Amino acid sequence: MPRVKRGPKRRRARRKVLKAAKGQFLTKSKLHRAAKLAVQKALRYAYHGRRQRKRDFRSLWITRINAACRQLGVSYSKFVGALKSAGVELNRKMLAELAVKDEAAFAALVEKAKAQMAKAAT
Repeated sequence: MPRVKRGPKRRRARRKVLKAAKGQFLTKSKLHRAAKLAVQKALRYAYHGRRQRKRDFRSLWITRINAACRQLGVSYSKFVGALKSAGVELNRKMLAELAVKDEAAFAALVEKAKAQMAKAAT
């Protein structure tokens, strides 16, 4: 079999790794071996971060809804449970948006939830 040295292909692959490693510290942006490890680690963090972001936002929405609910005299868990039993199909993102930007509409939802809780108690 003939000997293959992979000249242009290897250069292209290394250039691609070094381009992805731009902005890394010291040799991680200059030497191929160190850059390759840095890029692999960065890609792992990016993968994890895309999933973490969804959790972080859900947590933020719940915190905002809870704060707005407590100002109106009801806890988050009771509010969400009452909305579910009342048949209101708003997700947490929209509820948080209402809580921040449209307090009147959110107060109306809280009143609806309170009415549902009173109805369930009897």
